[in-house]
Amino acid sequence: MSGTRPRRPPRAGVLGCLLLTLSAACTGSGADGPSPTPGTQAPGPIIVASGLDVTGSGGVRQQLIAEWNRQHEDDPDLRAQIVELPGGADQQRSQLLGALQSGSAAYDIVNLDVTWIPEFAEAGLIQALPDSDTDDPDVIPEVLSTTRWKSRTYALPFNTDVGLLYYRKDLIEQSGINENRQPTGDWSWQNLYDSIATLGSGQPEGDDPEKGWTTQLAPYEGLTVNVMDAFAAADVRIASADGTYNATPDTLKDGLQEFLTHVDDNRTLLPRALTSNEDATLDDFAEGRVVYMRNWPYAFGALQSRLAPERYAAVPLPGRSVLGGQNLAVSAASPRSAAARKLLAFLTGPRSERCLLDAGFAATRLSSYTAEKTTGAPACWEAVTEALRPGTASADPVPREGSARAPSARERSEYIGSVRRALEEAVQRPRTPYYGAFTRALQSAVYGLLTDESPDLDEAAEQLHEALKEAFAGR
Repeated sequence: MSGTRPRRPPRAGVLGCLLLTLSAACTGSGADGPSPTPGTQAPGPIIVASGLDVTGSGGVRQQLIAEWNRQHEDDPDLRAQIVELPGGADQQRSQLLGALQSGSAAYDIVNLDVTWIPEFAEAGLIQALPDSDTDDPDVIPEVLSTTRWKSRTYALPFNTDVGLLYYRKDLIEQSGINENRQPTGDWSWQNLYDSIATLGSGQPEGDDPEKGWTTQLAPYEGLTVNVMDAFAAADVRIASADGTYNATPDTLKDGLQEFLTHVDDNRTLLPRALTSNEDATLDDFAEGRVVYMRNWPYAFGALQSRLAPERYAAVPLPGRSVLGGQNLAVSAASPRSAAARKLLAFLTGPRSERCLLDAGFAATRLSSYTAEKTTGAPACWEAVTEALRPGTASADPVPREGSARAPSARERSEYIGSVRRALEEAVQRPRTPYYGAFTRALQSAVYGLLTDESPDLDEAAEQLHEALKEAFAGR
């Protein structure tokens, strides 16, 4: 996911791993920095630094590392270990930047948010990968493009993310909305507003939801994502692929107007969305305070502990959503580059990607979204499936605690189809080495609009234009 969700404290073993040191220096060589070279490799283990796995303790990322180790149990130099970094996304970015710049942590592979790739590549902190490692037509094209900077590839896509429109089927039916008027992947934002306007008509007074929909508008990356969703719907682009700022006050005004239409709290939006992150919106949706919710694919599985699967579903977000997700890169200072690249290929290969999809992440490969009964379709590693869902076959979902049943094959197929379609139509957030400055400037300007009863869009667009020019210039 792209937004920051509550994080659990690091385990003692994680803290111990964070103290590992290397006497390596930052190359500082920018986008034309080091490419992997053959030669003598230092002994293992291969250290992978990553943020929290949203599938839980002992989740799918850890299980994929365990599967790799089973396959290389006779070669200690190829064994791997994952280190979970504490804190939210901004804290993890700061930790990784500090560690890689100083050479103070022995990280061979780093799991980076897709928006961080230009910054880490420009600073020479991650290695450019050879074309033979990165030319893969099975990877969703827009997802693959998140790994590139200035015509070179610096990472491989691990898990991706995209916005979905979740809806409460039971509450829609109670409002008298028949099946042929329920959400589809072709809905526009106006379709959503029209549906919300009819809610409550078939329910006893007082039983209707508080509002029509909710999303993540607290001043963190979730707000940036929602603004970029609106900009995409208005066909507003902020920067070119090489990080050159190219918006104008007029185009910014168009994007801001579209965003304010999406979040018109007098008509459609749950007011507490202004202080909500992903988990808070999940609570409001599960408790029936809203009928619709913008959230990431992880929510489909997370809801199974709270709602029977026949009570909710998901379709692509109206318009186009922005991409989230993480990419795996080899540290420029890694003394185990060759081994790290082998692990990279394993973790991002077809069977591992299917494991990620089964566990609740959005997979990066087109083949992952093919039914496993199809000839040649990848199946998750059996040991990984057994660890995550004991006693089940790899293709058979099981009920989560509190759920009446697991999603049916049809329900899961429809969900997987929605994820794939949303990914194939998704767009990226601005590509820039100064992404941190960009997102802070955007959040500051937009959150002020949300709390202003009579916002002046002309003035707001002019001020945002000046702030973004400074951010993209690295000032």
